Amino acid sequence: MNYQLTDFDFELSQELIAQEPVSVRSQSRLLDVRSEEELHDRQFTQIVELFEPRDLLVFNNSKVIAARLFAHKPSGGRVEILIERIGPKPHQASALLRVSRKPTAGTQLRLEGGISSGSEEVVCLGRDPNHDDRFQLEFSRPVLDVLDDIGQLPLPPYITHAPTQEDLQRYQTVYAQHPGSVAAPTAGLHFDEALFAALDAKGVQRAEVTLHVGSGTFAPVRDNDLSKHHMHHEWCSLSEDTERKILQTKARGGRVVAVGTTSLRTLESAGKRQEGLAGQWETNLFITPGYNFQVVDALITNFHLPKSTLMMLVSAFAGYTTIRKAYAHAIATRYRFFSYGDAMFLRRLG
Repeated sequence: MNYQLTDFDFELSQELIAQEPVSVRSQSRLLDVRSEEELHDRQFTQIVELFEPRDLLVFNNSKVIAARLFAHKPSGGRVEILIERIGPKPHQASALLRVSRKPTAGTQLRLEGGISSGSEEVVCLGRDPNHDDRFQLEFSRPVLDVLDDIGQLPLPPYITHAPTQEDLQRYQTVYAQHPGSVAAPTAGLHFDEALFAALDAKGVQRAEVTLHVGSGTFAPVRDNDLSKHHMHHEWCSLSEDTERKILQTKARGGRVVAVGTTSLRTLESAGKRQEGLAGQWETNLFITPGYNFQVVDALITNFHLPKSTLMMLVSAFAGYTTIRKAYAHAIATRYRFFSYGDAMFLRRLG
């Protein structure tokens, strides 16, 4: 079947979009999706019961950065800056700019809240040669230092409140290590130390990958013909230790369970590499129904936006009809949706 964009649409009440996290990370709900006719409502802590000691959970250890800055042009016009990627030097970054008129190369922008009573400046170097919608910026000091001082957490557009102190902690996994994401790998937000202890006690194995989530994860698909959609690029890496654990898991008949779609995209793009699983690379893997999964056997994921690339991914993984039934059940039983919402456990189709 040739799926189109409209096939991945659904109606969702605004009141089901979670605006805040649950009080305890692991106390969210979990929809255990076994087939289109077999859906089980659980608490997330019960996920331990779904694993065997031979299974391997793979987490994305990327850390969300306070990627949003505000500045003023020499004319006084306000500029909203969203840092997409740091580099190629520590003082430089590629960024999206929201401004009435785009700045030209050499324009100096004065950062709000900067050092020396607002005198800190950043220079626009021009368009990013690799991304037409971004600009290259040069700061007077390392970008991460600037973000740590005056950056704001870039909460998703469907969360309507300004970032709070609670968001700084809760819109971040407890195992985040490597700064670089502008959005959290949200399936991992359900895990806490108590749950890790329960998994360890059962003998479930763990491994990590890194994929720095870009704002393209929220970019809409604009053409009803999915073949015309160009997926955004994201940097990812997989260590030799993780590769070893994956191969050992497969050899002993265990399942590789991706914690979140970013882990899945890293693992599946690794499976396409002729150099082996381990390494660092850019992925723009776009997974739609009909995709042949090579690495991942099960997936833990939150509920995704209508007509998003992630809806297409989970439909490819668990089956289109199964996902439609699961989402209809979740809406009818009032699961909480999106980043701060509840989760699903999916088995690979076939």
